[in-house]
Amino acid sequence: MESQKLPPNLTYPKTLHRLYIAEKPSMAAEIAKCLPGPASRKDGCIHTGGGVITWGYGHILRQAEPDEYDPKYERWRVEDLPIIPESWKLLVADSCKKQFEIIKNLIEQANEIVHAGDPDREGQLLIDEVLDYVHNQKPVRRLLLNALDEQSIRKAIANLRDNQDFQNLKQSALARSRADWLIGMNLSRAYTLAAQRAGHRTTLPVGRVKTPTLALVVRREREIENFKQADYFTLKADFEHSDTIFTAYWKPREEQSGLDTEGRLADKAIAQALLEMLQAATEPAAVISCETTEKKEPQRLPLALSTLQVMAGKKFGYDPQVVLDTAQKLYERKLTTYPRSDCEFLPESQQDDAAVILGNLTGLAHRELAGWSGKADSLIRSRAWNDKKITAHHAIIPTVERCNFAALNETERNIYFLIAQAYIAQFYPVHVYDQTRAELEHAGERFTANGRIIKELGWKEVYGAEAEEKKEEDSGTLPAMSKGDRARFIQASAEKKSTKAPSRFTAATLLAAMKEIHKYVKNPDLKKQLKDVAGIGTEATRATIIKELIERGFLREETKRKYLKPTEPAYLLVDMLPEELTYPDFTALWEDILRQMAEGSASLDAFLGQQARFAASLCTKAKGADIPLKGDHHCPRCRKGVLQLRNGKHGKFWGCSRYPACRASFDDKNDKPDIPVRKAQGQG
Repeated sequence: MESQKLPPNLTYPKTLHRLYIAEKPSMAAEIAKCLPGPASRKDGCIHTGGGVITWGYGHILRQAEPDEYDPKYERWRVEDLPIIPESWKLLVADSCKKQFEIIKNLIEQANEIVHAGDPDREGQLLIDEVLDYVHNQKPVRRLLLNALDEQSIRKAIANLRDNQDFQNLKQSALARSRADWLIGMNLSRAYTLAAQRAGHRTTLPVGRVKTPTLALVVRREREIENFKQADYFTLKADFEHSDTIFTAYWKPREEQSGLDTEGRLADKAIAQALLEMLQAATEPAAVISCETTEKKEPQRLPLALSTLQVMAGKKFGYDPQVVLDTAQKLYERKLTTYPRSDCEFLPESQQDDAAVILGNLTGLAHRELAGWSGKADSLIRSRAWNDKKITAHHAIIPTVERCNFAALNETERNIYFLIAQAYIAQFYPVHVYDQTRAELEHAGERFTANGRIIKELGWKEVYGAEAEEKKEEDSGTLPAMSKGDRARFIQASAEKKSTKAPSRFTAATLLAAMKEIHKYVKNPDLKKQLKDVAGIGTEATRATIIKELIERGFLREETKRKYLKPTEPAYLLVDMLPEELTYPDFTALWEDILRQMAEGSASLDAFLGQQARFAASLCTKAKGADIPLKGDHHCPRCRKGVLQLRNGKHGKFWGCSRYPACRASFDDKNDKPDIPVRKAQGQG
């Protein structure tokens, strides 16, 4: 690339001791405030007594498009697929050329460089790729900023790490970027061309994460369309023991007749017969077993981004992108820590700030947060404090910066509330209760009763009713019983219920599905393996993927609840693609490999070789894809394409959508193809 001249008013000292490269200007400004000496802003950088700070604007470099490898790829052709770069090419983004030149010149003059990208996979790559692009040989340190308040920045500057420690994280980000290119560039072309051969005038974007996400919504919609409501009956009985009346629920035996495939009683006559038999029995019920166990429920962990997005969606109806944008604003205002975190744990050293943070929350102009934090015990150490669970970032929590709650807008207040609430809960005791399970027999039928007695409310005081998972067959408080006791039967009843269709996804519940992707895999053997994988996509990209599917017309939001429904192009895309692309099994496994790569136990070259072979095999599959024809006039010659009106040298004519594989052509007659009878009968 040709070097651009620096602006004439830009001068640097001949040698810089230390150069900080931040991911964005706002972060650079905060770092500058924490370095010694006066700060002076120049074009594209800030000078201080402790070094010079410059910045990018996200990715300064971009992946080259296929036609930038070879001009022949500008035209989409089946015979050119798959496109596999022999060596990967990056180009300076047009909007960043001036800033790139500034960074390049500053790197040349520095003795030492501090990588100050965001503390995640992409943040690692976007600074590293610039350093690699300019062939930097200077030593590089890594600054990990999980919060932008002054105390956190100063602490991070005092604890710089060797950037080589994050080489594996960069490899993982490179693997993700290049795999997405191989899948997206090749398969979008392959299946768009296949659709066009069948007469569809459309472009179909295929993505490693985007496509299985879209398929989740399509399959859910079809489940709803094909749902047939079924009735079933729940039998329960009231018993009395030690002057206490309680409810127990009937449990059918394996050989019980009248059950549906889910083990529910679906036969009304059998339900009625059971009720009559229970009512007619004169013997008291026998207690078969009764066990009481003390249970302890640890504090709900602080929030990762996806957890925050799901909670905010359920509680406030917020779109995931709104949650991310708001969390980013709170971070930039130094009120909360780094938002794009996939971690729900905290470094043990961070507990030193607990008293200050809780003290600040006590003074908030918010009755609940102030009240809860006032009762919190900063010395309590929940399971959240665990250095072994920390990578480059930790859970999202309030910083030591005092928050002017009244100055926040409503959305910011609500998001800050959820973050602070989860943090405060760490300083309440564990929730303790006695769980009792009793089994009774009456008239030869088995009944079970479950009850609990809370011994210490603990952290659930902060969450109240929303922390309780009320189960349908919860019997409330049970009397003390022992095996062999008798209980008086009072009455039995059968409640008629109906099965319900699955709910449509909203943006928040779809995001939760992407995170808990093991629930949706097709291969049952993978379910357990994938339960430990952090879903498909990343904390930073899931909201963007859902937003793009909506903006590109594959999903639409309906009703006040903003339920997601697929559009016609969504059905076309999902139906024509092979299962390897529409089920999340492979994508989730790839995410697992990327995680292994970040930990140093998987190879970049091996992974990309696998992806290249995968892309090639699916390009071959696209040639034989079964796609419904779109058009009024099917080609009478090949019978696999449709005739489309085109303009030629001699005017309008009709040609086959599968050209050049099929060269059938017909004259235009009153805006219809003039097909001779013998050709229409397949004789020509």
